[in-house]
Amino acid sequence: MTPRIYIDTSVVGGFFDEEFSIATQALFKRLEKGEIIFVVSDLLKKELIRAPLHVQELFRNYEESCFEHVELTEEAESLANNYIAEKVVGKNCLEDCLHIAMATIYKVDVLASWNFKHIVNLDRIKGYNGINLKNGYAILEIRNPKDLISYGND
Repeated sequence: MTPRIYIDTSVVGGFFDEEFSIATQALFKRLEKGEIIFVVSDLLKKELIRAPLHVQELFRNYEESCFEHVELTEEAESLANNYIAEKVVGKNCLEDCLHIAMATIYKVDVLASWNFKHIVNLDRIKGYNGINLKNGYAILEIRNPKDLISYGND
């Protein structure tokens, strides 16, 4: 089964960012080879409207079959609000929480992000997963794209 990787907006922007481009572009190469599928949400599409044009257009270079599209649901909104109510993060992090919740609800293999403050952060991950378990969901694997690239048989 092809791994399903939920990506947030930081991964799309990371494609062009000097600090993150090498690992992000390597992850997109895995996408091109059909080794992985990106799970993209309507929230990601909404957030990209605020991004520079070249970032918005990145997905046009890839076949539609490379992506699984998911929608924001009431269930995801409720779970995201639960993360905030339980003080995993503050109220200003709702969009980050929505990404975590959608990745959880759609049972992806891993969520990829370059957001080290609110998402790819060990204390936060423990918090999100504690809430997930408390509410009957599985633990969500959260990694930065560098952890998801293939190094071959080194």
